[in-house]
Amino acid sequence: MKDIARRAGVSESAVSFALNDRPGVSEVTRDRVRRVAEQLGWRPSTAARALSGEGAATVGLVVARPAGTLGVDSFFLQLISGIQEVLSERHLGLLFQVVEDVDAECAVYRRWWAEHRVDGVLVVDPRTDDPRPALLDELGLPGVVIGGAPEEPPAPGLSAVWADDAGAMASVVGRLHALGHRRIVHIAGLPGLAHTERRIRSLRAEAGRLGLTEVRSVTTDYSDAEGAAVTRGVLSGDAPPTALVYDNDVMAVAGVAAATGLGCAVPRDVSIVAWEDSALCRLVDPWLAALSRDTVSFGRSAAGELTALLDGGTARTVRVPVPELIERASIGPVRPATGRR
Repeated sequence: MKDIARRAGVSESAVSFALNDRPGVSEVTRDRVRRVAEQLGWRPSTAARALSGEGAATVGLVVARPAGTLGVDSFFLQLISGIQEVLSERHLGLLFQVVEDVDAECAVYRRWWAEHRVDGVLVVDPRTDDPRPALLDELGLPGVVIGGAPEEPPAPGLSAVWADDAGAMASVVGRLHALGHRRIVHIAGLPGLAHTERRIRSLRAEAGRLGLTEVRSVTTDYSDAEGAAVTRGVLSGDAPPTALVYDNDVMAVAGVAAATGLGCAVPRDVSIVAWEDSALCRLVDPWLAALSRDTVSFGRSAAGELTALLDGGTARTVRVPVPELIERASIGPVRPATGRR
């Protein structure tokens, strides 16, 4: 500030008023101070802003999942891309951390709040009996829950952005049923996640409506290793499924390899559907049918809701479009009951 004041020929207090958009200086002086600041490469100190109560210019994102499953998860990569688009427009930073469980995540929120590290947070992977919304409400830390649902509203001060997982699952089961499939296994993600439970409930409800008795879900950690292991297990049984629905693209690709290794052709012997369409679904033979949505836009919506809260807006719940089933070569009609099936 001394350097800027000396070069601009004004007082240090005038520099402070000009750079912080406060009254007390003329527009001519404000413009001159800003030009000098730009020439000197000046940038505001987020630490100083936080200490003065002006905010940290940073939002936080904590993921409580096995770190090894995130590097190949296209959903999170695209989600963060969308988030970053909005934050960069506002010159906001993103503080990202991976932890082992929800308790550790809550500890991170308490530390960030105490240290004034973030102005708000984006919360992913809502859980049944989730302690995080109440904690954020207690701390007074603005937040947006990504993947919640209207029947599971967050705390009053939090916004939510959600997609209809139940409706998407119902559309997949309905399509497979129309193709003649009666034995369907859903190879799900982590148990306890709200969206995992919604998909499982929707699968059961739709199976009951259609009179399907050989339909079930098996939970995993989202990894290719568990996806392949579960695939081999269910296809080696006495009454193997004719269709498999995976909760992410990575497990679905691993499932194709596992099925092929057992001598099962896709889709002749077993049809495969992946949740979250990605380039990976088009790099395997056959190309995978998949539930598709604009995940980058999903991230933009979440970040937009958080910046609205930071600007003093009211909390609200926003729904994004239902994921759409893209049919490709990995699904087909059940073949006549000859040979193995």
